[in-house]
Amino acid sequence: MKVRLLKNASLGAVVKLNPVHLLGNPVMLLTWIGALISTVSIYWHPSSFEIQIALWLWFTVLFANFAESLAECEGKAQAKSLRKGKVSLMARRFNGSKEESVPATSLQRGDLVVCEAGDAIPADGEVIEGIASVDESAITGESAPVIRESGGDRSGVTGGTRVISDRLVIRVSSEAGQSFLDRMINMIEGAKRQKTPNELALNTLLIGLTVMLSFSALSLWCFGSYSGLSISVTALVALWICLIPTTIGGLLSAVGIAGMDRLVKKNVIAKSGRAIEAAGDTNVLLLDKTGTITLGNRMASDFLPSLGHTARDVAHAAALASLSDETAEGRSILALAEEKFDFDRTTTDTSAAQFIAFSANTRVSGIDLANCRIRKGAIDAIKMEIQMQKGEFPADLEPAIIAICQSGGTPLAVLKDNEVVGVIHLKDIIKTGIKERFQELHKMGIKSIMMTGDNALTAAAIAAEAGIGDFIAQATPEMKLLRIKEEQRRGSLVTMTGDGTNDAPALAQADVGLVMGSGTQAAREAGNMVDLDNDPTKILEVVTIGKQLLMTRGALTTFSVANDLAKYFAILPAMFGSLFVIDINIMDLGSSESAILSSVIYNAIIIMLLIPLALRGVPYRPIASNLLLRHNLIVYGVGGLIAPFVGIKLIDYVVRGWV
Repeated sequence: MKVRLLKNASLGAVVKLNPVHLLGNPVMLLTWIGALISTVSIYWHPSSFEIQIALWLWFTVLFANFAESLAECEGKAQAKSLRKGKVSLMARRFNGSKEESVPATSLQRGDLVVCEAGDAIPADGEVIEGIASVDESAITGESAPVIRESGGDRSGVTGGTRVISDRLVIRVSSEAGQSFLDRMINMIEGAKRQKTPNELALNTLLIGLTVMLSFSALSLWCFGSYSGLSISVTALVALWICLIPTTIGGLLSAVGIAGMDRLVKKNVIAKSGRAIEAAGDTNVLLLDKTGTITLGNRMASDFLPSLGHTARDVAHAAALASLSDETAEGRSILALAEEKFDFDRTTTDTSAAQFIAFSANTRVSGIDLANCRIRKGAIDAIKMEIQMQKGEFPADLEPAIIAICQSGGTPLAVLKDNEVVGVIHLKDIIKTGIKERFQELHKMGIKSIMMTGDNALTAAAIAAEAGIGDFIAQATPEMKLLRIKEEQRRGSLVTMTGDGTNDAPALAQADVGLVMGSGTQAAREAGNMVDLDNDPTKILEVVTIGKQLLMTRGALTTFSVANDLAKYFAILPAMFGSLFVIDINIMDLGSSESAILSSVIYNAIIIMLLIPLALRGVPYRPIASNLLLRHNLIVYGVGGLIAPFVGIKLIDYVVRGWV
């Protein structure tokens, strides 16, 4: 794989010698022109020096092209792996009363399709009926199945994934050939992306430096000629190319493309390079609670009895009421009763039982057996049912109910016949490691804000447990949008994570909108980054890669400028030393020609040596920005000053006999 990658990158480097391609990189275009002038001048001055200079100038352009091509090839390799998720399918189009088998490519937006266990989902869409487990490993690489269901934030499905249980009715949301996966692949392969503001500013700086240093090189040539030194056109071109910022000019495109590639390797796809840069500068993060900070499903954690009853009584009654409850909450009640109180569903005769399904109107579910009637549900709903039967709600349960609410949990009352036997503590489960991740974000100087529709007590408890600095309770889409605008007015760069239609306005307004790949179509369209793994905590990697991108550009620019400055002092004394009475050739270079040739060779090789750094990125540590700046100035600034003296001297030892 690596050999093929290098082969394709090498071929791409040669193809990119077309000057049309170099129009977007003025520094390397000038290097290409310099190489062409040196090549043409060989006709009039065919010497070893002229030929070697021309060859190494072409190598300089080739190495810069190779860096960009290698970054592109890595992205295309990832796109190829995503394409494996695209298969040629037949779809079961549903017309309300009958099904017909049609090619997936003929599906139109708005068509309804049926998918059952074993079926591949033929197109992007929204689940409008049913709940099922879906295998998304063809796209995400994650083997664990995920739940997709109608009416919630997990209703979005992607073409090429496979249903592994139950049945779904899906409304197609994309035209043929314009699926979410198609667009993601095109973005990965889109090396011709628009330059970001940071890149445009850096390009402007490089053009300015190039113009200034070009005049400097011309002035030196005029000075040498006026003083009696014979400096050939090839020597002038070599001096010119060595002194302009070719190092960062040759690596700038590769750095930007590699930043997007590093995100892709994390299964996060950025719709623009601008989004990655914004992530690197983010200082405010807004997160949904459900599915982001918590697992998304409340789980039973305890059974609390009323006076005269035991926890076992509550557990067995709650388990019986949950036998037909297929929700995550119902399954967790059964699991807890089986684990802690040895409830055995096989010993219960339910042949004549009547199950009461949960209703949004009653907010109660349960079971009617031959000898008893059991209900579980919201506290106020159970209270209302007791009042209708002229009963009383146990006062001794009130402190437990208040404690559950204050801890961020949800209490459910369990009613057996006309007596409340206790309450179930449903708890939002904080994702493993989430607190440590927020601590790392805080070290980066990023403020986190949780947004939830829960009441203030619940929100405060969850925020404290997760280590989040601030929260917005009972949040509406309008409140989320207003908070983002408020933070942006203060000068903050805001990142928002979400997956629901109600998150779409905030995702569109935020500087970085990280959307879950499983989210609704509206959310996926609104954001500028998509996480195919559906892991909202991955924002830490997104921010880190964004900071890496910015730091890598800064580090290479610092190195390049220091490098060019050092080359003046390394080669000019050797070229013009004969004009002075004292010996200023402090590096003891062999001759003016060997000094120029050594500099040209060094100029080409240093680009090649820095390619791994440009592609991998500068390592990021969550420390204060001023400390990072000082560290990079020392490492890359001082390194850029020292490297030319060492490199040119070593190369001069080798080439001084060649000219």
